[in-house]
Amino acid sequence: MNIKNRTLFIADNLDILRGINSECIDLIYLDPPFNKKQVFKAPIGSPAEGAQFKDIWTDEDIKDEWHGQIAEQHEELYQIIQASEATYDKSMKIYLTAMAVRLFEMKRILKPTGSIYLHCDPTASHYLKLVMDSFFGRDNFRNEIVWKRNSGNNAGKQYGRNHDILLYYVASNTSTWNGSVGDDFSPEQRARFKNDPEGRLYKAENLTAPGIVSSRHFEWRGNIPKNRSWRYDKEKLEALWEAGLIITKRDGKTPRLDGLKVYVGPDDRPKVQSVWIDIPRVANTSEERTGYPTQKPLKLLERIIKASSNEGDVVLDPFCGCATACVAAEKLSRQWIGIDISSSAEDITKLRLMQQADETKGGGADYLKVKERGQMLLIDPMTDVLVEKQPPIRTDLPKQPKPKHFKHELYGQQEGKCAGCHYFLPFRNMTIDHIVPQAKGGTDRKENLQLLCNACNSTKSTRSQSEFIAILKEQGIRTQEAPKNRKDL
Repeated sequence: MNIKNRTLFIADNLDILRGINSECIDLIYLDPPFNKKQVFKAPIGSPAEGAQFKDIWTDEDIKDEWHGQIAEQHEELYQIIQASEATYDKSMKIYLTAMAVRLFEMKRILKPTGSIYLHCDPTASHYLKLVMDSFFGRDNFRNEIVWKRNSGNNAGKQYGRNHDILLYYVASNTSTWNGSVGDDFSPEQRARFKNDPEGRLYKAENLTAPGIVSSRHFEWRGNIPKNRSWRYDKEKLEALWEAGLIITKRDGKTPRLDGLKVYVGPDDRPKVQSVWIDIPRVANTSEERTGYPTQKPLKLLERIIKASSNEGDVVLDPFCGCATACVAAEKLSRQWIGIDISSSAEDITKLRLMQQADETKGGGADYLKVKERGQMLLIDPMTDVLVEKQPPIRTDLPKQPKPKHFKHELYGQQEGKCAGCHYFLPFRNMTIDHIVPQAKGGTDRKENLQLLCNACNSTKSTRSQSEFIAILKEQGIRTQEAPKNRKDL
């Protein structure tokens, strides 16, 4: 793992994802834009004041090279994305393109034992499932989870829209699964049980079994079962009596034949199914509320993290917003990494962790009491959260020759012509450039290198290749044909 625990990146998540080592993340939860064509802003005076984001990607956000990457590695998916423009509109094609290049990296960094939950709504959920099937495989699809987020709304000539979708995929059949975490019983379910003086739930089961078995048909404490036998011998019955697990009649001395007291254990609680109606949205009056648009409840993330990860595992939220997944991971003794493009994410994340510190009172209101590697530690959210703005550097790649090693080969491939302006230049006047800038996660591999003249290299700087070419064309510099061996340039 090349990233420390409690690291928050303030940057485009694609650049960060490209810099994360392969197969090192245990659980990914992402709550990306829903493609609803809205701009969300936190209200003035709320803890999240200043936070805002657009719920859609536009043409300006899409790089030309993304199309080539998807078409080369997932040709069928690229056809699906192209078709989405005809079945929906161009905005869906743009949206799926932006999602696909990011999901490509998420698939790479997920451990074989890992899981991924994509939070969306019916605006794009059916299109996104096709994308997820392409990357993770349809056999690794586990659930379409329906989360009822509110009670409904006035919807005009249609049913009220009151739910979100979570697409749950695993990396393989070895993925972590701790079972669907049981919740409290509903009032109707609880009515089937009784409470002991300490408030513990139990149910009464039969102390007898059908038929007469001579070894278990006897008088015990004033009671003899008719046409039946005791389920246990006298020694076992006495042990149950001494343990207080036998319910008596009103006299307090005679055991009831249906009086075996069986306490409700964790495995007896109702299992969570794929429709979640028991977790309400974060209400306006909730202490949990930050004012951040589209904030998700902690309980929702806690359920996901408990079910699909273990203590010490690494949880990643690449669209972390107000850091709900990060806070839930911290509470449950998981490591976490958050990514958000908004600078307001730093203040919100630290504030929420501070609020959690106040709740736990772990050695003082300024510290969060956490469990790491079996030990309890005090964490200061203000100093122990690492805030980074540059992509991490991968440490899992085989050692590559230095870029200058490829200069002769590149010069031959480009036929001595600059990959920008296409003018022929002497070898000594050529400089090596990273097509995807190193500042945005680009590597030193030959496939990411090209030769530019000094002027073009200065123009490109840390721009993407598509932005660089657009500037050259706008300035009338890019007028010649590309070198025949490097048509992609």
